[in-house]
Amino acid sequence: MGEESIYNLLPTVRQPEAKNPRYKSVFNETAKAELKTNKQASKTMGPAKVATNEPTSFMTKHAKEPVLPEKAAFARPNADGKRPAVPKRDEKPVMGLKSNKNFLHTNAVENIMSVAKKPQPKYVDTPGGTTNALEDSGLVPKFVKKDNYGTVPKYLEARKKQMAEHQANYEQYIQQRLQKGALNQVTAPERQKTLDGLKKNWEELHLQYQGLSVVTDTAPKKARKERMEAEMKQLEKDIDTIEKHKIIYVTDNF
Repeated sequence: MGEESIYNLLPTVRQPEAKNPRYKSVFNETAKAELKTNKQASKTMGPAKVATNEPTSFMTKHAKEPVLPEKAAFARPNADGKRPAVPKRDEKPVMGLKSNKNFLHTNAVENIMSVAKKPQPKYVDTPGGTTNALEDSGLVPKFVKKDNYGTVPKYLEARKKQMAEHQANYEQYIQQRLQKGALNQVTAPERQKTLDGLKKNWEELHLQYQGLSVVTDTAPKKARKERMEAEMKQLEKDIDTIEKHKIIYVTDNF
């Protein structure tokens, strides 16, 4: 466009750019209606024009002080029920009152008939001998004194029953498959032979793994080490599976 051209001499008509229509929300009318509904006059800024007081009704002195109640005479709360007066110095108390009660005999009988108090169990937790109550310390086995202690929880009984039902359904399915001839049970000698073979393979592979170079500076060494680790891991998984299950079934395609 910056170079001279014969086409630039021809008059060109400039086409106006087409503008996209202006976006208008579909909730425009709803928003306007809500704005008019919730609008209140003078809600935040106050009224536009505040009414002023007359010049004659100005604020006087002490106009905003609180109004106190009228002063009343003081009255004591216990004016009706006064305490008895102090005895005078010439008044004498009643003398000569005697009792026939034998306090020694009474105290001896009460001590003999009373039940000895048990000492409160305590524990010492500091070298200085600080004692604390043993009941609330958590050292007393309170749980063993409950009525339901030692009983099997209900959820465990339900879980045991559910597992027994699943095991019965599984055994029934296995028997049906055995009758059709689709499954064969691995005998104990075959299972032991397979287990011994897997362990022997793992030992041979582990011996080869120990003979690898410590430094894996090349890609073939690294690949061989990773392959042997994967094979050993798979053998360990197979050995664990066979040792965990005493009864094993295999298909005809095994």
